[in-house]
Amino acid sequence: MAADLTDQTATPFNLALVGQSGRLGYEALLFVASLRANSPKFNGRVLICEPQPGPLWPKDPRIEPEDLRSALTDLGAEIIPFDSVHFGAAYPYGNKIEMLSALPKGEPFVFFDSDTLITGELADVPFDFAKPSASMRRTGTWPEIELYGPGYTETWKSLYDAFGLDFESSLDLSEPDEYWERYLYFNAGYFFGSCPHAFGEKFLEYALAIANDPPETLVCQSLDPWLDQVALPLVIHALGGGRDSAVHDHLDGPVSCHYRLLPLLYARESEAVIAALEAIASPNKIKKVLKGYDPIKRMIYQGRGEKVRALFDQNDMPRREQAIRNRIKSNGFWMR
Repeated sequence: MAADLTDQTATPFNLALVGQSGRLGYEALLFVASLRANSPKFNGRVLICEPQPGPLWPKDPRIEPEDLRSALTDLGAEIIPFDSVHFGAAYPYGNKIEMLSALPKGEPFVFFDSDTLITGELADVPFDFAKPSASMRRTGTWPEIELYGPGYTETWKSLYDAFGLDFESSLDLSEPDEYWERYLYFNAGYFFGSCPHAFGEKFLEYALAIANDPPETLVCQSLDPWLDQVALPLVIHALGGGRDSAVHDHLDGPVSCHYRLLPLLYARESEAVIAALEAIASPNKIKKVLKGYDPIKRMIYQGRGEKVRALFDQNDMPRREQAIRNRIKSNGFWMR
């Protein structure tokens, strides 16, 4: 398989994710442990971007306790600070926008949400950093079309027009008009590009403009939590990327799993993913740290994950995620 890889695969790149107090810090440890276990060929930097205390954070957002910080650095991760200037606690998804300025300028990067496991060899993924892209494991969450309101075309075109971007070239013409998949849309669970500063400057510019001065077509649309996913396709399109990337055959597939929350992982992911999670969580040194976070302790070490798994027939899963969540909650097993 390695013989088929393009030259871009050999390009060194940095891995970035957000880590902070609470769940995201512990998820970052699971991520880095899975990377070390399942991607031995990856030799780039692993940068855990940490928001710093400031007026936009009512509580200190830095990673704690100290044994968690030590466990991350023992696995070769670097914790790098960034300041929250625009978003902070009011819109924590903005972390993935503001942290880009703290990454090394001019160096290719791949960002992952912390609630991701690396399950295969990341070094073999054929990234073409000159053509950025993002996760295609998404559903039609935005925009929500009102009966007498603007349709998909009018809504998305207004955004492309606002930033002087060519709308027509972003469309997937194999999909019918006014069907959500015709329009460029990603999950922000991962994205990549050739320079985090160039990417981040556009991401911040577009997100702030959409939030502060949206086109009239957005008057009935919610931007919380969707702001990052509304701006992201515009950024990728502006930088010459799109939906067509060989990366999509690897990430959100054999090489990575964006599980979102542990109850959802046990409910709907494969047995192989569950085995990978429990394998990386088993060494005593890691286990001692992870038990400091109650949802991980109960889900992985006290068997609650197995109880969640038993609620579902993997060959007949509910079609909507909300139905999965509701079944877990009604049985008293929901944690986050």
